[in-house]
Amino acid sequence: MTSIEVRELSKVYRRTRAVDGIDFSVRPGRVTGFLGPNGAGKSTTMRLILGLDRPNSGTATIGGRRFRDIDRPLRTVGALLDATAAHPARTARNHLLALAAGNRIPTRRVTAVLEEVGLGAVAGRRVRTYSLGMRQRLGIAAALLGDPPVVMLDEPSNGLDPEGIIWIRETLRRLAGEGRTVLVSSHLMGETAAFADHLIVLGRGRVLADTALQTFIGDHAQPRVRVRTSDAARLREVLAGAGIEAIEDSGRWFIHGQRLDRIGPLLAGAGVPVLELADEQASLEQAYLELTSADSEYVATTPALEKAGQ
Repeated sequence: MTSIEVRELSKVYRRTRAVDGIDFSVRPGRVTGFLGPNGAGKSTTMRLILGLDRPNSGTATIGGRRFRDIDRPLRTVGALLDATAAHPARTARNHLLALAAGNRIPTRRVTAVLEEVGLGAVAGRRVRTYSLGMRQRLGIAAALLGDPPVVMLDEPSNGLDPEGIIWIRETLRRLAGEGRTVLVSSHLMGETAAFADHLIVLGRGRVLADTALQTFIGDHAQPRVRVRTSDAARLREVLAGAGIEAIEDSGRWFIHGQRLDRIGPLLAGAGVPVLELADEQASLEQAYLELTSADSEYVATTPALEKAGQ
């Protein structure tokens, strides 16, 4: 089995504990989303798994072996950590040919992955002429070159156009469906919700959650009902009488932790005029922000606007 196993893994840079004794497993047959705020330790953890950094303590193995002990690693692990890693003076084809030669991968595989990622027609162009999205596709091609059972991608949607985002989403689902181990780091909650089966969430170098996607959402976010009415005073009165609080935003009222099948009959029975009434399911973004709000190292604030003449 080609699981990724992380046990008591720690990494300290000077006085910063980037990874703090974490434990998790990434299993085959599902897409595992790897989430966390900036500075949470995601990239460091991926580098430790791939042997690019050495841990201060703990272990990270792939199929029971450290990455540095794997013969012809591209045949076991395909990874994209930096879309700008390819030498800008090389053509895309030559970049992949060099990787193939070093891992004894047949040259026909180069042509196959270039076509798979949509770069077949521009394979002879130098990488320096590529857009960010094209470089991202080339990085994904390199990750898939050895047809590996384990795939690790850091922000694979970065720079991709809408067609490319749909393509990478479908590719991730296909890889998992083939029984591969797929670990994907991303800041795009909507995209992660579209492709992930399981989530590992880091915060300040620690594991905050390791659970199925839908379980995570259910544990950390509440559904709500959205209402629009021509009689806000009556709406508030009826809801308050039932011990329910509503919050107004841009002409609509939001009732957290409630569902349509309770609020609808309540308003109808009280004669509240309803112009809009809908359930809003809890989202991954809501759940993620609820969990990580105390563990975000970099949080922006909205400055107050200065008044003219003051």
